[in-house]
Amino acid sequence: MKKSIISIALATLMLPLCQAGAKKGTREFETSKNLDIFNSIYKELDMFYVDTIRPEKEIKHGIDAMLGNLDPYTTYIPESEMDNLKFMTTGEYAGVGAVIGERNGEIFISEIYEGMPAQKSGLKVGDVFLEINGEDLKGKSTSQASELLKGQAKTITTVKVRRMGEEIKTDITRDKISIPAVSYYAVKDGIGYINFSGFTEKSGDAFADALAEMKKNGAKALVIDLRNNPGGILGEAVKITNLFVEKKSTIVYTKGKVKQWDETYKATREPVDRDIPIAVLVNRNSASAAEILAGALQDLDRAVIIGERTFGKGLVQTTRNLPYGGNLKVTISKYYIPSGRCIQAIDYSQRSNDGYVQRIPDSLTTEFKTAKGRIVRDGGGINPDFYVEPEKNSTISYYLYTNNIVFDYVNQYQAKHETIGSLDEFKYEEYEDFKKFVKERNFTYKLKTEELLNSLKEIAKEEGYFKMSEDEFKALEGKLSHNVEKDLDLFKDEIIDLISVEIAKRYFYQKGEIAEMLKRDKTYKAAIELLNDKNKYEQLLSPKAIEPKKK
Repeated sequence: MKKSIISIALATLMLPLCQAGAKKGTREFETSKNLDIFNSIYKELDMFYVDTIRPEKEIKHGIDAMLGNLDPYTTYIPESEMDNLKFMTTGEYAGVGAVIGERNGEIFISEIYEGMPAQKSGLKVGDVFLEINGEDLKGKSTSQASELLKGQAKTITTVKVRRMGEEIKTDITRDKISIPAVSYYAVKDGIGYINFSGFTEKSGDAFADALAEMKKNGAKALVIDLRNNPGGILGEAVKITNLFVEKKSTIVYTKGKVKQWDETYKATREPVDRDIPIAVLVNRNSASAAEILAGALQDLDRAVIIGERTFGKGLVQTTRNLPYGGNLKVTISKYYIPSGRCIQAIDYSQRSNDGYVQRIPDSLTTEFKTAKGRIVRDGGGINPDFYVEPEKNSTISYYLYTNNIVFDYVNQYQAKHETIGSLDEFKYEEYEDFKKFVKERNFTYKLKTEELLNSLKEIAKEEGYFKMSEDEFKALEGKLSHNVEKDLDLFKDEIIDLISVEIAKRYFYQKGEIAEMLKRDKTYKAAIELLNDKNKYEQLLSPKAIEPKKK
């Protein structure tokens, strides 16, 4: 019956086009013709293909392939995934407030949110789920386990977990889970810091509340951290910008195919503070609404942007309701910040024959000017006024983290330490214990250079050059060889940072994670240094500051 309904729906979709009497060669005719072909192919497959065709799967593949040829942001969201869309826009869902992962066929807790049901019930990071509501989780995926944990607020879910070899059974009362957009804020030595993680509903109000609290606590300058912020609702970026710029200032405007949908967003209220010095931290993962906020403050010469070039998403999406409870998230326009520039990095309409798209080269970008006359450019994200080279971790640190060695060690550490005292005074000093743990786990890893060298050896063998180069290969292997114990000492400080942040996160949750990271964050330190140097700050906002400064 489901197949019949879909076939009827497709046929019904075609009727208005066919009956319109579109002329051959017109766009309407081509649309009608190709829908007819698609409908006919599906019907033939449904009747004659050797195996049973699943319409909900195969047709979605067809839809996804069609949309995938446009841009990554235009997507079909079936009814079954609408909760995910709601969470992206509101930051809210009903559940237990824990992030779960899968390893070796087991589902475990990788993160817990402070004050949420999972934390209140006594669950801990590292706990392995054995059962949820009496249902064995063996062979279950993370998405299946997630669905079992979610449910109506105030209902109870019973879970059985394994912790350090012990089985524990507990009841959790589900609740409305709201992920705060303001992850952390504080004032130190007169400089306020606010970590802003996403532009969801009412996030602008949360930002304003944090700003007011920091000003009460003596903030005379401000650091806004938008690193790794993926964006979200455009209107919330406008609200936050409005806190710092003159009323009636243009913040962003959009242009698209449907002219009636074009909009200009202006500051509608008087600013909360038009003078407070601001440093905005960005990186390559700052995107969309985060770029609107950073770009508008840059174009209006209201803040110094610090870090690295942002992602470059200058496209605006809206959702359109579809039959059977689904949604189409569709790109409808591009946005332009006050100087008139669009910062979209990739032109998805220009694809090579193999479908490849690339970033707009700097040579093809156009100059624009800020309110004070500073030169800025379109295409390719927001370039910082003060560039800070991103930190790069060693290979051993990468594998210690991604192979969950640090994670598992901190599970053991937490079991032995009931508290770590004040976060300001916390200092991890048990590195020899960690080295012993690594040795017991028989941890090994390969350098990328080793992997590439092995590949080169295989190619040399295929092409007949290996024997004559064997001595050189052996010499290079000797130079590139590494020793885990040696590397643990060589990169000790870097690895201790990883361990310290993970420990802080266990005892003080997301706020602790951020606070501990800031202790060694060179981009944050560059911002503090700049805000303490009034002359340097004002110089960067003057028309003479054309090229981004480097740190």
